[in-house]
Amino acid sequence: MDQTAASKARLLEAETWVFDLDNTLYPSSSDVFAQIDERMTRYISGFLDLTLDEAGELRKAYYLSHGTTMRGLMNRHGMEPGPFLEYVHNVDLGNVSPDPSLDRALSRLPGRKIIYTNGPADHADRIMDRLSIGHHFEAVFDIIGADYMPKPEPKAYEDLVERFGLKPGKTVMVEDLARNLGPAAALGMITVWVRNAGDDHGDNQGPPPEADVDHVVDDLVSWLGRLTADQTGRPGSY
Repeated sequence: MDQTAASKARLLEAETWVFDLDNTLYPSSSDVFAQIDERMTRYISGFLDLTLDEAGELRKAYYLSHGTTMRGLMNRHGMEPGPFLEYVHNVDLGNVSPDPSLDRALSRLPGRKIIYTNGPADHADRIMDRLSIGHHFEAVFDIIGADYMPKPEPKAYEDLVERFGLKPGKTVMVEDLARNLGPAAALGMITVWVRNAGDDHGDNQGPPPEADVDHVVDDLVSWLGRLTADQTGRPGSY
């Protein structure tokens, strides 16, 4: 996980930044994804006539085996994704508020900015509105646009690159789930892992392979702030 001056300069020379959404652009302490998990469990319980405990176990199992719980329900039970996405993302965003520090860092960060999420675009739009950062992003590549292929399926990343004309070697991908960085690294992208302590979405993934992660970050806003602290013609201090 190289932290040399050259690796930092490469970040600032990137043409495109691809950001994950949930637990990446806002902190996991906001508990938004905890609400999504709970609503997924309740939806599965009603859809398959299971107890909440049974539905919770199935949610975790399908997440691990299919990339997303939704994909497992589609593949194994023929579920239509639209009602599921609408229900599970109808969450309270009261703990997500405007982040002036993130706004400033994004405004100083050179290059295009895209959100890539396993959720729907309307959820991303609501989050960006709450954070007051939507004006920084040119597009959202969501689960629907990916034809319901979730991260970390490599084909979805290839479609992302093709759709937006990305140069992988000049693209930075920022993710809170280390397993989602593997396909990006394989394409040659610069990878940034936002490490959320205790937040593994149930996969108990442990440390990622060294080759998959170029930068490890515990606080994205502080890290971006340091990276972009001096954008007057030379790379900022780290």
